[in-house]
Amino acid sequence: MAQEQTDKSSAKPTKREFIHPSAKHARKKAIRNAFAIEPISAFYMFLGANMIAALFSPIQDCDETFNYWEPAHYLSHGYGLQTWEYSPDYAIRSWLYIGIHAIGANIRRLLPHSNKVSEFYFLRYLLAFACALCQTLMWRAVCLALNPRIGLFFILALVFSPGNFHSSTAFLPSSFAMYMAMLGAAAFINWRGGIKTSQGIFWYAVGGMLGWPFAMALCAPFVLEEVFFAMISDKEGVFESCIRLFRGAVATLLLVAFDTVINLYFYKKWEIVPWNIIKYNVFSSSGGPNLYGTEDWTFYFKNLLLNFNLWFILALLSLPLFLLQKLLFRRSTAETAQSGLRTLVILSPFYMWLAIFTLQPHKEERFMYPAYPFLALNAAMALHTFLAIIGNADPKTLIGRVPAKAKLAVVVTGILLAIDFGLARVWGIYSGYHAPLDIYQPLAEVGGRGDTVCFGKDWYRFPTSFFLPRDMHAKFIRSEFRGLLPGEFSEARTGFGFWSGTWLPTNGLNDRNEEDPSKYVDLSSCVFLVDTQYPERKDEELPVNEPDYAKDVNRWEVIKCEPLLDAERTHFFARALWLPDWSIVPEKYRRKWGRHCLLKQRK
Repeated sequence: MAQEQTDKSSAKPTKREFIHPSAKHARKKAIRNAFAIEPISAFYMFLGANMIAALFSPIQDCDETFNYWEPAHYLSHGYGLQTWEYSPDYAIRSWLYIGIHAIGANIRRLLPHSNKVSEFYFLRYLLAFACALCQTLMWRAVCLALNPRIGLFFILALVFSPGNFHSSTAFLPSSFAMYMAMLGAAAFINWRGGIKTSQGIFWYAVGGMLGWPFAMALCAPFVLEEVFFAMISDKEGVFESCIRLFRGAVATLLLVAFDTVINLYFYKKWEIVPWNIIKYNVFSSSGGPNLYGTEDWTFYFKNLLLNFNLWFILALLSLPLFLLQKLLFRRSTAETAQSGLRTLVILSPFYMWLAIFTLQPHKEERFMYPAYPFLALNAAMALHTFLAIIGNADPKTLIGRVPAKAKLAVVVTGILLAIDFGLARVWGIYSGYHAPLDIYQPLAEVGGRGDTVCFGKDWYRFPTSFFLPRDMHAKFIRSEFRGLLPGEFSEARTGFGFWSGTWLPTNGLNDRNEEDPSKYVDLSSCVFLVDTQYPERKDEELPVNEPDYAKDVNRWEVIKCEPLLDAERTHFFARALWLPDWSIVPEKYRRKWGRHCLLKQRK
């Protein structure tokens, strides 16, 4: 598979090429063809998994609701909830990122039978399509530069993983950065047609400048590789490398300038949003993200084990397996030395990202999203290497004495178990937490314009104003929560341009997570109330500000209820994976349920 590649910036051939450490197996055309998949087939597999996520994935993080869906709702419909990050006093969110998604949602308004819920799902479908396209391009690069068998394992690791179910259609900068990371990786990995360093930097810059600036760190190993080869090249090679790096840097600066101009329109002042994000998260004097909770170093290891099971273990083992293979199959040619360096570069982004964020006190699942494709790639390469090692048929070795069918049975069983555990978690998440997306349909019939839907202890389960009919507003009542709740974008129309709420001064918003009592309304002003009822909990166990409202039948009428998993009373295994409510399952491991309800106040 090794061949000389031509650089786009030069007609002369370059000697930079990659041969996987187990290339002696990959060179066999029959084996390669056995694992080859048509690009359109791979795209359909990715798209199918992503469309399932678009339809059924609950909103995992309230940040997705309040920091992204609500501002998009404001751009589309003129009102919505506002977090402190969008206050012009802080300006740490990009309106360009929100605007792109708002345009996508508004396309649905041009089609028949449009409503706000359909806009929500239509945007998710667009995200599913965009993610599948990026996944296919990265898969294609992996097949061309590495091996079709690695590409097949890459598909399995993503399509059947709960991690992909969460991240593929999430309206989050970390998901957007994941899309761009896949495009950037596709450019960096595949040298066919020329070395594409500037293209790779550009895609990472798009993900970083428009989405999440920290995600640009994922391109560091590839850039360092470029610098390393420049250092050992002749003058012409150095010049070509400098040109590629310069083009990538210029593209990054142009993106920052464009984003700044767009934010100037919305904030009415000059703000470099990527720098504001870095400044708050790294140099904040008010406590930064640690105000919202900290976790110990094991957090991501537990989380990734739940979301990728066997694939995460393989990803961790990818480097040791690679080193083991180098020891077992020693070859002293310069060709294998170069391929070994290339392999280390490709393996390093996942390890680097995991190490960086494990060291950060504040941890959230979504912070891992940009590294998910690299986790899948490391796992695929590890499994490919493992198969190459155990495929040794030399009867003089211990592994060579094991029957081939036994080896195959072990590998297939492991992959099937990984798929089963992944699907069990996906179904468990959907069946346990789908209620917040399913209880608002009756509002179109029983609600009226100007009605309020109130949230107490379930404020963080509010999906988005896209689920409320036109001119129906979400409000908050007092609960036991003592942090800062979102305010509302001003609906005033003043000054030049539209969306005055993006630049008008705000009150009651701060970057210290300090409670603002003005965010609450009196319960009597609530036409509707969303509350969760846990039948197994006694009234005396409930906090003063979080009573069982549904029990007060004289005041509240139940409009619709859906089952919601009682996570506090459900055993860890039943929370982590779907377990059937069969009599043969011990009571300890059965899931416990509450009711997530939409209530209407009686007149």
